[in-house]
Amino acid sequence: MSKIRPRRVLRRTFLLILTVLVLGIGYNLVFPSFSGIKKETPKTTAFMKHCQMMSRKAGRDLAIAYTWMPLDKISPYLVQAVVVSEDDKFWSHKGLDFEAIKTALARDLRNKTWRYGGSTITQQLAKNLFLSPSKNPLRKLREIILAWRLERALSKKRILELYLNVVEWGTGIFGAEAASRRYYGKPASELTPQEAAHLAVVLPSPRRYNPLSGSDYIEDRVREVLDIMVRRGMVAAEEAWN
Repeated sequence: MSKIRPRRVLRRTFLLILTVLVLGIGYNLVFPSFSGIKKETPKTTAFMKHCQMMSRKAGRDLAIAYTWMPLDKISPYLVQAVVVSEDDKFWSHKGLDFEAIKTALARDLRNKTWRYGGSTITQQLAKNLFLSPSKNPLRKLREIILAWRLERALSKKRILELYLNVVEWGTGIFGAEAASRRYYGKPASELTPQEAAHLAVVLPSPRRYNPLSGSDYIEDRVREVLDIMVRRGMVAAEEAWN
């Protein structure tokens, strides 16, 4: 019986991995189709389905709070605060912030983790609409490809409108309207600068942080975001701190 040489095994393994990557990239360059989200309201997202699935596995039924709201019906303070807090280069990048990705990868390698970070709003939208919270590298690659496609298929305003409507703001809470009503008992159009900043700063970890918690971390981040908004003329100082 002939023996399989280690080099041959390695070569075959490498070719197999390369083939899977190429096929995966090719698939995600075509599917899913974005035709349905250019103008229509998404009825559900991959993240919503994932949350409900995990809840059922835990023996609970999770009610999803989700109310679509056009961008011009969402407080401009929230729109601005989210961009400042989550993706300050949103209006200028093409879906990816390579400097932020490089910084996040360097941190992960240094800490020997796979947390990633450095995701743009477009990447987060791709993840929420089509993917899962998984941290594996292949999922991250899909996210990058889908973000690249989203930037070429949709306007920046549409991307931001979709993101603000489908992003998770706590367990079972999706979108600005549902979050505003849950935490402040008012429509998203009526949010004050401080309320908007509190909602914006919890987005990196919406299940870990509550905008009403009053924690030092939350309040420090709110001050940072409001300071930037005041300096850029997005809100008057007296209104920001009222």
